[in-house]
Amino acid sequence: MSVAETIQHTVADLPRWDLGDLYTGMDAPKIEGDLAGAAREAETLKTIYKGRLGTLEGGELAEVIRRYEAVDETLSKLASYGSLIRSGDMLDPEIGRFYQSITEKVTDVSSHLLFVSLEINRIPDEEMERRLQDPALGYYRPWLRDLRMARDHQLSDELEAALHELSVVSRGWDRLFNQTIAALRFPVNGEMLPMSDVLNLMSDHVGAKRKAAAMALGKVLGDNIGTFALITNTLAKEKQIDDKWRRYKRPVSARNLANQVEDEVVDALVEAVRASYPRLSHRYYALKAKWMGVGVLDYWDRNAPLPEDSDKAIGWTEAKRIVHEAYADFSPALADIGQRFFDNAWIDVGPRPGKSPGAFAHPVVPSAHPYLLLNFHGKTRDVMTLAHELGHGVHQVLAGEQGHFISSTPLTLAETASVFGEMLTFQALLKAEADPKRRKIMLAGKVEDMLNTVVRQIAFFDFERRLHDKRAEGELTADEIGELWMGVQHESLGEAIRFDEDYRNFWAYIPHFIH
Repeated sequence: MSVAETIQHTVADLPRWDLGDLYTGMDAPKIEGDLAGAAREAETLKTIYKGRLGTLEGGELAEVIRRYEAVDETLSKLASYGSLIRSGDMLDPEIGRFYQSITEKVTDVSSHLLFVSLEINRIPDEEMERRLQDPALGYYRPWLRDLRMARDHQLSDELEAALHELSVVSRGWDRLFNQTIAALRFPVNGEMLPMSDVLNLMSDHVGAKRKAAAMALGKVLGDNIGTFALITNTLAKEKQIDDKWRRYKRPVSARNLANQVEDEVVDALVEAVRASYPRLSHRYYALKAKWMGVGVLDYWDRNAPLPEDSDKAIGWTEAKRIVHEAYADFSPALADIGQRFFDNAWIDVGPRPGKSPGAFAHPVVPSAHPYLLLNFHGKTRDVMTLAHELGHGVHQVLAGEQGHFISSTPLTLAETASVFGEMLTFQALLKAEADPKRRKIMLAGKVEDMLNTVVRQIAFFDFERRLHDKRAEGELTADEIGELWMGVQHESLGEAIRFDEDYRNFWAYIPHFIH
């Protein structure tokens, strides 16, 4: 049986999400109706209140924010629908055109409301605090706090408006990356496989399959490395310009501010993890090489199952049961919320050509519900991914009760819920396993997951930091980006991992660097 046939057999008849809870289709009349209604309300607010927000008392300012929130929720729902339908098929030109059209129309409408945040941020602290004593405005205190954190980096109204409208052009680079990745096909043992299938083979039980997948991945990425280098260089330069105008000290500062964490805290975290590389990742991979019966691991064996691991396939029904029972063991209420995702068409489960690789949870808006995207291949790691994304989904459902503006959370909080759900599931599986050999396999797998969650993420951060610092001196060649990547990989993974030249291209497929 071919790889493609094996995957299709494993994931046959897996659920796909139903976006009809948002809109019945790309041609749904409600889409144009919602856009028109949002545009009318945005123009009304602009006509009545632009230039006046600094003079409004608490209750009246709260009413403006409430109306602004309602418009923004409608626009966010439209944007979410465009993003989700595109994630299901990034190669369909009609979907691509629809996504771009929705993005441009939403941006046009929201430009009329840009004055709200700009004028709120110009209100002095003591004046804002006085107005917040009104309970109606006090409800929005968390949102106002987060909004006003960036006011020192706010530009003139004209510049903010120009940058807002130009953002639709910047997103074109994101779209180019997504479409390029989705269109790539990788030759593995006579088959042409999409990205998701190749990445899945990188943890196959058969070493020859892992190697073939790695060779194909490196070769095809290398053939397209010029495109990926251009996208990365362009976005890094755009960020450099934006940071200069907004007076951010470092490339990471804007992201840290959005995540509500100080630069110094992130610096301390990064240095603590980097100092721990030898006793974490270096030590573990040396131990794994010993278990695998080799002196060093080739990079395609880094995520390989241990020799005694049968790596048996887990069906979707079983995966759902495992995660649900783990959640229920901790909290039946938590499990009940998670069950909604299984009972309704809120999850797109299986891999298919054109679909976005990886996994995510999209909160959409509180008036609707979240959606999850997976690329489920029936492995234990896929069960952990389900548990992780369902943690996000449950959190998003619970947070939605706070309303559109208040429910938004920074990544530093959002990832707590997802990793918590993942660990609940792992602990339940470990508790149910009595065989010492199986427990060793499970613990090794969890160590690898945590190394990917902590060490690999810090290494990715370090790579980005070096790339942005170097880009400030001028455009980087693909070879120079590859050198930065290889330096970070050697440092973070240690001498127990052996790389070849093709591995220098592996930075190119990681979407977080682009998105």
